[in-house]
Amino acid sequence: MSHLHLHKRDLHKRDFAADTRLLGVAAIAAVIGGCGTLAAFVLLNLIRWFTNLFFYQSFSFAERSPADHHLGAWVILLPIAGGLLIGLIARFGSEKIRGHGIPEAIEAILFGKSKMSAKVALLKPLASGIVIGSGGPFGAEGPIIMTGGAIGSLIAQHFHLSAAERKTLLVAGAAAGMTAVFGTPLAAVLLAVELLLFELRPRSLLPVITACAVAAVTRPLLLDAGPLFPLQTAVIGPAALLSCIVAGILGGALSALMSTALYKVEDLFAKLPVHWMWWPAIGAVAVGIGGYFEPRALGVGYDVIGDLLNGHIALRVALGLLLVKAVIWVIALGSGTSGGVLAPLLMIGAGLGAVLAPWLPGGDAHLWPLVCMAAVLAGVLGAPLTAAVFAFGLTHDINALLPLLLSTGIAYGFTVLTMRRSIMTEKIARRGYHIYREYGVDPLERQYVDEVMSTNVQTIPAGHSIQATLADYFGAEQMHRSYPVADAQQRLIGMAERSSFSLNQSLNLSADARHPIATLFNAAGDTLPVALPTDTCRIAAARMAAHQLERLPVIDNLQNRRLIGIISRSDLIKPSQLFFDEEQKRERLAG
Repeated sequence: MSHLHLHKRDLHKRDFAADTRLLGVAAIAAVIGGCGTLAAFVLLNLIRWFTNLFFYQSFSFAERSPADHHLGAWVILLPIAGGLLIGLIARFGSEKIRGHGIPEAIEAILFGKSKMSAKVALLKPLASGIVIGSGGPFGAEGPIIMTGGAIGSLIAQHFHLSAAERKTLLVAGAAAGMTAVFGTPLAAVLLAVELLLFELRPRSLLPVITACAVAAVTRPLLLDAGPLFPLQTAVIGPAALLSCIVAGILGGALSALMSTALYKVEDLFAKLPVHWMWWPAIGAVAVGIGGYFEPRALGVGYDVIGDLLNGHIALRVALGLLLVKAVIWVIALGSGTSGGVLAPLLMIGAGLGAVLAPWLPGGDAHLWPLVCMAAVLAGVLGAPLTAAVFAFGLTHDINALLPLLLSTGIAYGFTVLTMRRSIMTEKIARRGYHIYREYGVDPLERQYVDEVMSTNVQTIPAGHSIQATLADYFGAEQMHRSYPVADAQQRLIGMAERSSFSLNQSLNLSADARHPIATLFNAAGDTLPVALPTDTCRIAAARMAAHQLERLPVIDNLQNRRLIGIISRSDLIKPSQLFFDEEQKRERLAG
């Protein structure tokens, strides 16, 4: 019998919070997933159209590489022209199109209640198409994350949703767009978890998964199917694991170097005596010169990445490509233009791997461009799981999964230990917002109200007079700031504190202090904040904060309102004390 009683008492305790609104949000996310695929289709075709316009002076959506142009030194002017257009669009359209998209999405999520404008959804892909199409060394993923996020946010704003639900749909749109561009739904979900959601809950994970699944299914209808860079390397041996560690360290070092250089360049642009509208054009001078000497560094460069992964580029060429791409990417992005970071990082990382391949023992020579590509990505993003699974999703190379996991973990550890922030968060920090990216279960969510509340409650009888209440409970011997008022059946009437008695005149009550204390609350029609035993401590703490209270009465349920306990701020310290002990107390346990 005691076991059955215990079971019934704990029925409210679950592994996850359950809310039927989750199904409705997931249904909206499915629609957003389809919109993400459409947005990716539009963006990629804009890039192709502007590439043909700038480099080949033709109106075409054919996929052509900027490297095949025959413009000679005139090619230097193309990125400058694109930069001028971006400056004008940012100045007179929306400044939010500047940057590579992910920090802007994070800022909207954490500090903008996940509200994004239709202007961003329209101008971001247009601006990115112009920048990349005129030779900018960027990818489509940052712009599609921003565009998909804006679409998700706009759709969410048409429904009666909370900021948390809008955040979920914004991220669902961003992840769906990334899925559609790269065909990597699992990596897109992990990107959402590691960079955008700032939580790991069913309420956010299921809608994001739904959106990515829809985007993955609809992608072949508008875009190419299959992996972007199909690859198959040999099974690795023990010696290759040591090489993975070396690749991870070097990838992490390169990540830290580029991240530091990027914001040094941004600081230099901020010191220029001209308006920021002109910065993209000034930065594009370096892009044009670099592109003149190394044409394959221009544009998205998916074909170049494929050649690096398959060993089709000579060592000397790979080294030159690595240096030029890294320099023009840092300068262009530091100028505040519009473009993504993933594709450039893939090329730079693959270039590093191609340079290291002759000296790294063990494994297939084609493995190291892939491994270094993922390591650089993990170091810059601070997202090792995303980087490893992303590289796998791009190639479908199952033999590379273990090397990818190890190298991305090493690169991630290197940057965590050597850098305070990543490219994703440095820009936001410079605007005065600090982001703490570690996830953990809130101690207040690990315990429920019925586990920490006080059951020995000092109550004021409902029939107690106002005069007697003031003398007995609010005199010199006052023990608590407030007391619950309950009737003979222990039904909660209200919470009495000194401010309660100031209601006497405003409610036109008799000044006779012999009135029962209950009349104060009955006349006020009091809607009293309460806690239920099934609430988590986090819910109780949020309710206290919202109503600026120090104590909450705990009732059995909202129907009978039977008082069963009280929870105070001091009670909420108990879960945190357990957390402190787990984190800080070091002890040796005898075997």
